[in-house]
Amino acid sequence: MDTSSALIAFSIAAALLTLTPGIDTALVLRTAAVEGTKNALLAGIGISAGVLGWGVIAALGFGALLAVSETAYAILQIAGAAYLVYLGLQMILSALRGKARAAVSGDAPGERRPAKGPRWFLRGMLTNLLNPKVGVFYVSFLPQFIPAGASVVTFSILLAAIHALMGVAWLGALTFATRPVARTLQRPAVSRTLDGITGSVLVAFGVRLALERQT
Repeated sequence: MDTSSALIAFSIAAALLTLTPGIDTALVLRTAAVEGTKNALLAGIGISAGVLGWGVIAALGFGALLAVSETAYAILQIAGAAYLVYLGLQMILSALRGKARAAVSGDAPGERRPAKGPRWFLRGMLTNLLNPKVGVFYVSFLPQFIPAGASVVTFSILLAAIHALMGVAWLGALTFATRPVARTLQRPAVSRTLDGITGSVLVAFGVRLALERQT
């Protein structure tokens, strides 16, 4: 496989992965609907930074530790699961508190304090970096697209950068797609529903991650 063929093949595969709905999509859509465009874009950039981070880790050979070390995998697995459950429970509790306030005083705009932008960047990045499945996937995925004679480290980082840029573009497009209905989505009752649904999804992902065995 020459360089051009490798880049084209990887780009097609990475595009399909990027477009596949998952926890990243849910997190960005919820953030865009509830906390605005800026925070959603920062969350998307954070998620893509996590992808790039795993690419660098895999390129340098450290990601292989997750594939061969049950201890390293288990530690990251527990940390990632705990983080997802924590983030999900925060959203569920926010929805319940908002519902309780609405029952007393009625729905009113501005009843929630959005998290600061840098916090959403960090949240997005950690959802990827604390997921050992992403690391193991990258270790097995990237080498398939390294052309003969190319620098493994340099080319792997290049591929990861392509994947990350695709993520930024796609998650950014999803964010802006919510703008025409932003006012409806930001109504307190709708925001609470989105928080409850997204929080439940994150908790479910976290529990599933905690219970999965290393393959």
